[in-house]
Amino acid sequence: MPLPINIDDLIKGNLIESDRMEFKKGWNPEDVLHTICAFANDINNTGGGYIIIGIDEEDHVAKLPPFGLNTNQLEPIQQYLHTICHFLVPHYFPMVSPEVYQEKNILVIWVPPGDTRPYKAPRKIDNKVSKTYYIRRLTSTVPASHQEEIQLMELAAKVTYDNRINQFTSIDDINLTHVITFLKEVNSTLYDQVTKIPALEIYKSMDIVRGPQEFIRPVNVGLLLFAKEPHKFFPGAQIELIIYHDAIGNKFSEQIFQGPIHQQLREVLTFIKSNIIKEEIRKREGIPEADRFYNYPYEAIEESIANAVYHKSYEDKRSIEIQVRVDCIEILSYPGPLPPVTNEMLKRDHISARTYRNSRIGDFLKELHLTEGRGTGIPNIRNYLKNNGSPDPVFETDQERLYFLTILKPHPDSEIRKLPDVETPQVTPQVTPQVKKLILSISGDMSRNEIMKSISLNDRKNFYNNYLNPALEEDLIELTNPESPKSPNQKYHLTKKGKTVLEKLQNEKDNL
Repeated sequence: MPLPINIDDLIKGNLIESDRMEFKKGWNPEDVLHTICAFANDINNTGGGYIIIGIDEEDHVAKLPPFGLNTNQLEPIQQYLHTICHFLVPHYFPMVSPEVYQEKNILVIWVPPGDTRPYKAPRKIDNKVSKTYYIRRLTSTVPASHQEEIQLMELAAKVTYDNRINQFTSIDDINLTHVITFLKEVNSTLYDQVTKIPALEIYKSMDIVRGPQEFIRPVNVGLLLFAKEPHKFFPGAQIELIIYHDAIGNKFSEQIFQGPIHQQLREVLTFIKSNIIKEEIRKREGIPEADRFYNYPYEAIEESIANAVYHKSYEDKRSIEIQVRVDCIEILSYPGPLPPVTNEMLKRDHISARTYRNSRIGDFLKELHLTEGRGTGIPNIRNYLKNNGSPDPVFETDQERLYFLTILKPHPDSEIRKLPDVETPQVTPQVTPQVKKLILSISGDMSRNEIMKSISLNDRKNFYNNYLNPALEEDLIELTNPESPKSPNQKYHLTKKGKTVLEKLQNEKDNL
């Protein structure tokens, strides 16, 4: 089964940190078993890892072109891998995908954190009695020390919240259209299989559902990214944006962003980029070139809000709050950073965190290029502000780490001291003129050809890229037969959200 990740980005290190990657030129069952054990133990809660067989490494980076495996090796290796994984205690089986990369056969082994950690593996394949806990220490797989064994025992009851099974939901709560859109966006080879395999198998291969066959349930991360309305399961899974239009705070407007958390992130950033961020120009006497700067650099705001989405606890019912004031932007999330990060550490240029609250969410956001590697958020924010000539940011928590506050201040020469009156938009910022036209054209259940005809469009590629797919991504329309998304008999109709947008568009039209 193909993996839900772009293999080229994975191998080139664009998605996963080096300590979560292991390249092996050839098949060494003992080394592979030890590394599977270490990734499954996931002592630092970083999200497991990947083993790639058929590619050598140099300084922990893939050495390309790949060495490759013979075609007749692939099946025997997978069979033997299945056998030796029985030696792990308790039993654990990773996800394995044969791939062709740069015209060579390779084997990609995805090892998510185990549900029943800690795991032990035999030191030697031929001696299954003597077993040891293995962990990752930087980029190496090593036996755990006594202290690390104690730490592993403590982790047994600490599966990160985003990676827990949600017993109160069903697989029907995952929206297949959102899943397919994600697979297409990250250019996963699994996208090519969506019409050939059942939805449940797609979900299993993405590790967003889990459990025995008779009681399969979604994992929290699957609901947060692929449910239509995650806030129904996690009340705090939304972003509240408040814009103050005066220094006192008597006049303000607010908007709540809901839906899959990565869509919330994109929508609030689009709104801020369109309504808050302004470029300013200052002419200097005697110098022909003008100074150009922004009241706030977009990249710093993007990184700050992405950090809040990534590191928030979704067990907490409080939303992420963004307050745009006359003299600053405040981004507040709950709770604060995990130990050992303190208020004093937040003043440093670089922060070295050892554990992560939402490793699975982080992986998905990295695949979507909405966040970067571990520990880069705060340094990046500082650099973006510095390059714009803006004051340093403020990062703050309290002694109990109950909250995390980021404060961004405007450029000192900015003359924008009064924010524009921004009414809550009638239509979400992502609704383009093309999507509006499509919404206005849909009546009941309509096929692709019927919709194209109703908007007088002949260019199929233009229709998919600018009309149909954006409307699906924004959950404005949905498939009548989601189990067969590419069926020639497929039809579409407006969702509840789409009907609301249609009503607002019609009202706007009537008022013109």
